Amino acid sequence: MQDKARPGSGERTRVGLREVAAVAGVSTATVSRVLNRPETVSEALRGRVTAVIDRLGWVPNAAARALASNRTGAIGAVFPALVGDLARAIDAMQDVLGARNHLLLLARSQYDADLEFSQARKLVERGVDGLILVGCTRAPAYEQFLARVEVPFVNSFVYNEAAQGPCVGPDNARAMAEVVDYLVALGHRRFALISHSMRNNDRATARRDGVRAALMRHGLAIPPHLVLEGQWSIANGRRLFRQVLATDPRPTALLFGNSLLAVGAVLEAAKMGVRVPEELSIVGHDDTEFMSELPTPISTVRVAAEEVGSAAADLIVDMVEGRSGVTGRRIASELVIRATTGPAPAS
Repeated sequence: MQDKARPGSGERTRVGLREVAAVAGVSTATVSRVLNRPETVSEALRGRVTAVIDRLGWVPNAAARALASNRTGAIGAVFPALVGDLARAIDAMQDVLGARNHLLLLARSQYDADLEFSQARKLVERGVDGLILVGCTRAPAYEQFLARVEVPFVNSFVYNEAAQGPCVGPDNARAMAEVVDYLVALGHRRFALISHSMRNNDRATARRDGVRAALMRHGLAIPPHLVLEGQWSIANGRRLFRQVLATDPRPTALLFGNSLLAVGAVLEAAKMGVRVPEELSIVGHDDTEFMSELPTPISTVRVAAEEVGSAAADLIVDMVEGRSGVTGRRIASELVIRATTGPAPAS
């Protein structure tokens, strides 16, 4: 509830739900529905009530609404970083949540398991109605907390039917196995993998496992010294590319765990005079715009990040509203072939 000054006087009038209802000519219950469940009233009625709210300058008290409805209208999300696929998913999440009359509260964990747990706990303490998390592998104490507080949550960017809570995202192992199959069909037999850091990152771990399993099916393997980890950094991609190229024999196919690592490798290859893809094929992960705009556009695994974000937002709101038949959803990734992949060079 908010006090509103009467124009031209020193007095203040108290504007609240009843005053809005009286001026709009509707019941207080109707005003409440306009605010809390706008989809249940007609567009004309919603517009009339909203116009009165604006004219009277009333700001509904969120705390009071939460007490009355036992909901805050806020959804918490804990993401490890705010770049690439993750950033695009957050944009889509916010659009869907806003359209469904919910507010997004966002925290970043920097791939730190303890920090992620702490942030999820703080969001719950602040009364969020639900949580959107990334991945589905957590410490026992974290899982016990989620079960105890009974706040609905969704696991995003991963699909695992055995996980605690529904999942919305790709099968990360399958996506990378398809990349391996494609490159083996082109004649490649010597591989290297520069993964995103696997610290508190079950998506990167699944991608590595998918690569290894697919190579095993073909009777191949990556030597341990050619399985490396990097961060979201072009400079890191350059450095790790030089490290891989210093081995003998060199791999003919190099897989990356994120877009910036792959961009760094392509830039360093040009600097070193390594011909891509004639001498070495490169495949990234994620599909940021500049990957297709480089002089040598990069082949990559495209994750439907916007679809993941939208689906996760719809799913968590459905869970908060108690809708039946709510299930997770696998969202397929796509291998986008560009100029950095080709047949293996002759031995």
